[in-house]
Amino acid sequence: MGFGFGGAPWCRHHVVQPVARPPFNFALIVVLFILLIIVGAAVCM
Repeated sequence: MGFGFGGAPWCRHHVVQPVARPPFNFALIVVLFILLIIVGAAVCM
């Protein structure tokens, strides 16, 4: 991310590998977001 290669076409091949990892981080963010909604709803209730 942000290596500054100027968006070279061959950079896309390197981007494919990191794409396999973010889903884990994205899943954690989604879970935390859902937990915040549940906690917020519980507090409002």
